[in-house]
Amino acid sequence: MRAARLIHLVLLLQSRATMTAAELAERLEVSERTVARDVQALAEAGVPVYADRGRTGGYRLVGGYRTRLTGLGRTEAEALFLSGVPGVLRDMGLADAGSAARLKVSAALGPELRGAPDSAAQRFHLDAPGWWREPDAPELLPAVAEAVWADRRLAVTYRRRPGAEAVEREVEPYGLVLKAGVWYLVARVPEAGPGASGAGPEAGSGAGPQTGSGAGGPGAGGPYRVYRVERFERVETAAAEPGDGAAGGPAEGAGFERDEEFDLPGFWAERAAAFARSILRDEVALRLSPDGLRRLPHVTDRLAAEDAVAAAGRPDEEGWTAVRLRVESADVAYTQLLALGPDAELLGPPELRERFAAAAARSAALYGRSR
Repeated sequence: MRAARLIHLVLLLQSRATMTAAELAERLEVSERTVARDVQALAEAGVPVYADRGRTGGYRLVGGYRTRLTGLGRTEAEALFLSGVPGVLRDMGLADAGSAARLKVSAALGPELRGAPDSAAQRFHLDAPGWWREPDAPELLPAVAEAVWADRRLAVTYRRRPGAEAVEREVEPYGLVLKAGVWYLVARVPEAGPGASGAGPEAGSGAGPQTGSGAGGPGAGGPYRVYRVERFERVETAAAEPGDGAAGGPAEGAGFERDEEFDLPGFWAERAAAFARSILRDEVALRLSPDGLRRLPHVTDRLAAEDAVAAAGRPDEEGWTAVRLRVESADVAYTQLLALGPDAELLGPPELRERFAAAAARSAALYGRSR
């Protein structure tokens, strides 16, 4: 394990001019003291690692040192070919580039690893779209992806929802996310500013974290918004203004300076969780048998079920547990909780309890017939 960590440390220093002990410790998942011991071991082995002192200091390799310990093992090679996801590259207009890169890596592999591409492809396959929907990539996705890669501002025209008024806006495209077959753009809206308010993304209603309007980054407020790419009607690279200090001239369009602290996976995870909770606007009360308590996360929203179970009190004398569950609506709760059958008793609201009682009576009458 330590040998692999030492190799990892050297490769990290090769890829970055200087890294602090804290940065190395985070990447290697060890303490800063362990990093210091590993650096000393590398120095004793002849690897020229130098420590810069001071507030802006860190560790670096001296004299352009390069290690030859970059050969791929079979598992690493197979994982590399898994990361290509050909369908996603095709949707973004990068199929040719991805194919060329895979061919070059294949040609560079040793004879014992030449079968890695086929081995990975025959064992793992990504089918991103959800069931019962055609895998139809948005027409403007390649243009959006190109701007994301190049850090170019975009002028877009979009509709928050079908039939709504078209809106024009200039955005800084930070990243693309593919969720359940739907493409989303995470973008910074310059005029929103750090103090912008709003809890939801920008792009209208439907499944996924696009419901609502306003700004909003992780937590409350922030300049980052989420757009559903299929709602874009026009996408153009924003023209650079005179004196614009960003990279690129008028022909290339206006660049923007990316906030290096922005974490796309973290932002999306928090936004998706917030969306999942935002649609749960109603609440029901119910009693659950031990089996019903166990099955609750499988028939309704998992996060809501986990919250309900965590807040529940002790089971009663019959072993049943009373919970309060957040749901999207009474109709949705009726459909979902019927799946628990006799392991759930709906306590309220009263009108929903009456619907469950009527359903139970119809079931009893149905199964009471002689056959």
